[in-house]
Amino acid sequence: MSEFTFLVSGIIFGLSSGLIPGPLLTLVISETLKHGIREGIKISIVPLLSDLPIVLVTILILTRLSDIRPALGIISILGTIFLIYLAIESLSFRGSDIDAEAKPQSVKKGLITNLLNPSPYIFWLSIGAPTVVKAMDIGLLSAFLFIFSFYFSLVGSKIIVAFVTGRSRHFLKSRNFVYTIRALGLILLIFAALFLKNALGYFGWL
Repeated sequence: MSEFTFLVSGIIFGLSSGLIPGPLLTLVISETLKHGIREGIKISIVPLLSDLPIVLVTILILTRLSDIRPALGIISILGTIFLIYLAIESLSFRGSDIDAEAKPQSVKKGLITNLLNPSPYIFWLSIGAPTVVKAMDIGLLSAFLFIFSFYFSLVGSKIIVAFVTGRSRHFLKSRNFVYTIRALGLILLIFAALFLKNALGYFGWL
């Protein structure tokens, strides 16, 4: 895999994590609808504040294992299952209904929500950390490009949602948004196949 591959992987995973409906995206939208685009942007940057411990711990665990290949094989299989789950969710997406009367949310509440959300832990344990470890075999630049592009796309996509939501309350049910989510679902299936291939390689079955 080349540095460009890790860059593109980070972008795809970041867009998927940023746009697939979940607790944090709900906060982004409800804050935007209630208090304006500025508040939505504040919630959008929460992953930059909350994910650092998760990223460091999962990467540390993997790099400290004496025989990493079996662990990466098992984790890659879990990553495959998780990606297929996300892909199915994306492909069946029909649009979001957000309660515009939700209680005001603060960045503090956004942090708590994201820290208690299992998705970041599952992603970094099953997909993110193994990818970073693999990237580090090529070079630190590859690992940096993956992490940077992931969070740039993750945070950037949520900020875009905040801007568009602030101007149009019907955006989340629009065809363009629905088709974008479904297209990401197809791409996630491709990555699921790649993760399965990696898993078979780690176990020496391929």
